[in-house]
Amino acid sequence: MTMLSSADREKKVRSSYFDLPAMDMSEAFPQATPASKFPPCTSDYYHFNDLLTPEEQAVRKKVRECMEKEVAPIMAEYWEKAEFPFHIVPKLGAIGVVGGSIKGYGCPGLSITANAIATAEIARVDASCSTFVLVHSSLGMLTIALCGSEAQKQQYLPSLAQLKTVACWALTEPDNGSDASGLRTTATKVEGGWIIEGQKRWIGNSTFADLLLIFARNTTTNQINGFIVKKDAPGLKATKIPNKIGLRMVQNGDILLQNVFVPDEDRLPGVNSFQDTSKVLAVSRVMVAWQPIGISMGIYDMCHRYLKERKQFGAPLAAFQLNQQKLVQMLGNVQAMFLMGWRLCKLYESGRMTPGQASLGKAWISSKARETASLGRELLGGNGILSDFLVAKAFCDLEPIYTYEGTYDINTLVTGREVTGLAAFKPATRSRL
Repeated sequence: MTMLSSADREKKVRSSYFDLPAMDMSEAFPQATPASKFPPCTSDYYHFNDLLTPEEQAVRKKVRECMEKEVAPIMAEYWEKAEFPFHIVPKLGAIGVVGGSIKGYGCPGLSITANAIATAEIARVDASCSTFVLVHSSLGMLTIALCGSEAQKQQYLPSLAQLKTVACWALTEPDNGSDASGLRTTATKVEGGWIIEGQKRWIGNSTFADLLLIFARNTTTNQINGFIVKKDAPGLKATKIPNKIGLRMVQNGDILLQNVFVPDEDRLPGVNSFQDTSKVLAVSRVMVAWQPIGISMGIYDMCHRYLKERKQFGAPLAAFQLNQQKLVQMLGNVQAMFLMGWRLCKLYESGRMTPGQASLGKAWISSKARETASLGRELLGGNGILSDFLVAKAFCDLEPIYTYEGTYDINTLVTGREVTGLAAFKPATRSRL
């Protein structure tokens, strides 16, 4: 006779129902459809689609179909695992928006508005995918297009446009975030090239990027220069930053550069001071402002469907006054955010957009998106904390977007400097008391 220990007996009893996989959401919560089956777009209340050209409408349709079909079913799983879904990269490359407004070299040559609409449509379904594309396209590729040599453009842009290779953009450092112009990474001229020494932090795509665009201080001129560093360069190390609460699919990394040699042909000839980075940031800040627009569109669409499906007290949640008030407040936010973003695009396309206008757009839109996400989280009740229903994930994903490409406070100071003529970035050197 075999005697079972108490632990074995307990395990045998428990095994019939403990440690089972989670129920499918349609069975666990049949009253509402999860975001893996993405809701139709209901947020264009003022018919802003009419403001778009047929080409821009076609871009929107193509990106929306790809994101809803290919990304929506898998985004919660990869977000929870904090892993990037590399298998969707060819599908993102196939929709023909990577490279944005860059003309030639296999790039799509979109209008700024079409590029912004594509950014919003990607972010509407998944913010991490939109950040991946923005870092690669509106920072990495655009820097090569605006500041690279003709040989560099021909060598790198065609492959990047097809997402056969991936780029990252490394400006931020452990000691220099908002004060990026004070970066400490150095570039020392040697025979045939440069030696790069230093650290970078919070660099999206850096753990798997084929090309790393590194900004460093020229030890001779004390000015900021730009360099294209290959992923297999000796002395280069990139490690993933763990434990993020937002944009969890994005692989942000710490980069260590120890005696990294970069040949002369991989120095970006158009980056000779920190001001040269503003040519890139002017475009990317507009694109980043469209991320929270897209995220808010997705939140509204999800809440709109949820409130009509979910019932309590014998009626759909959409039938209650408080819920309608919150939903309409969210809808109003989306209309205002879209209109500001659209106007930014038009100002840029006409050559009239200022840094202060771009900063105000990014700051204000981000703040309204946070408000929209907070209202959406309330509307979904308990399901508002589940990534399966999008809003919780979007709620968290907005936090890093609120910070990067200039924090809310820094962007307000950029605009404040422009409208007053007075810079307020640094504390007073002496007490006013």
